[in-house]
Amino acid sequence: MQKNSRFTNPLLPVPTDPLKISSSTDREDSSIKLSLIIPTFNEKRNIKAIVEKLTYLLNPTLSNRYELIIVDDNSPDRTWEIAQSILPDYPQLRVMRRQEERGLSTAVIRGWQVARGEVLGVIDADLQHPPETLLKLWIQIEQGADLAVASRHVEKGGVSDWSIIRRFLSRGAQVLGLVILPGVVGRVSDPMSGYFLVRRNAILDKVMNPAGYKILIEVLGRGNIRWIGEVGYVFQERQEGESKVTRKQYIEYIQHLLRLRFARWSVAHFMRFGIVGFSGIFVDLALFYMLRTLLGLGLTRSTIFSSEIAIIHNFLWNDLWTFRAIAGTQQGWQKRFKRGLKFNFVCLAGLILNVLIVNGLFNFLGMNEYIAKLIAIAIVTPWNFWINLKLKWRVTEVD
Repeated sequence: MQKNSRFTNPLLPVPTDPLKISSSTDREDSSIKLSLIIPTFNEKRNIKAIVEKLTYLLNPTLSNRYELIIVDDNSPDRTWEIAQSILPDYPQLRVMRRQEERGLSTAVIRGWQVARGEVLGVIDADLQHPPETLLKLWIQIEQGADLAVASRHVEKGGVSDWSIIRRFLSRGAQVLGLVILPGVVGRVSDPMSGYFLVRRNAILDKVMNPAGYKILIEVLGRGNIRWIGEVGYVFQERQEGESKVTRKQYIEYIQHLLRLRFARWSVAHFMRFGIVGFSGIFVDLALFYMLRTLLGLGLTRSTIFSSEIAIIHNFLWNDLWTFRAIAGTQQGWQKRFKRGLKFNFVCLAGLILNVLIVNGLFNFLGMNEYIAKLIAIAIVTPWNFWINLKLKWRVTEVD
């Protein structure tokens, strides 16, 4: 067990097991109803305030049946030490200092692993998540919700002083999530939220494999979540410390989406679909160059024509290779033609999205048109695969 010579209050041991939540039989105190994790990194100026506010709010409702668990990633400003120093004043507080691992998502899971509560939760330490909203989330749990999410996108929700760019990135990330993982991201209005409560039994014995800082997506993707309650809140501007949102975290978010997506797909089929799609990129870009540069067509028309030829190219190869076993049960040029029409119709939504992305990146963000086109292709490909996999790559027989 980790200790510091200046304090007699011990730190929680850091679990080294796989990232999995144990059952209630493994917990020493089943009287705890709520375990709220507060992941921290360089939050020494906020930690006392958040603990004080949460204690003030939770004491009348839950008395001694809750716990606050600070999981600190060995902050250079020694946040963990500040938290440890106030342990005598807050009997419901527990502190963990991680020295080997890093990352918000894994910090939350490690906290849940030592938690004793029937309901597990997470809240930011920087007071950008209004503590008062926690009581509204708890009401949703008491009413039977498996998951209660604080949302910026429902009634009484919003953001305080975000710039247009930040709003665009936030919404863009959500749209991307809907494209790659619609069955997960589409279940809540604010999948990017880092403020929620979840019943332990909803994620019991589920091996978590998060990337980045959006733990809610992991819970939605791997948990047994039936009833979801949402509560509006206004995201506040940070009062102390520095924001930790970086370009790297957006990349990790995309990796996380793809990781969950792959877990639900046939890897062999997707690899073949990806290879075909990769070859289609060259077809698409080559035709786009010819139409746009050599023939002087407009941006939108060049995008539409080049994308349509690439769709036809991709269908033929996918029919002959990726989904050959399925297509082989329905032979003949008429059925292949019908499959081609269906594939083209499915890809129409992707084509529209392709056009919107290219124009948005080029006209509004000033991005190079070829880079914009490449980004659009990368986003649309997973959508096309997912919907075709759902439709089983066959045509319905009609007598």
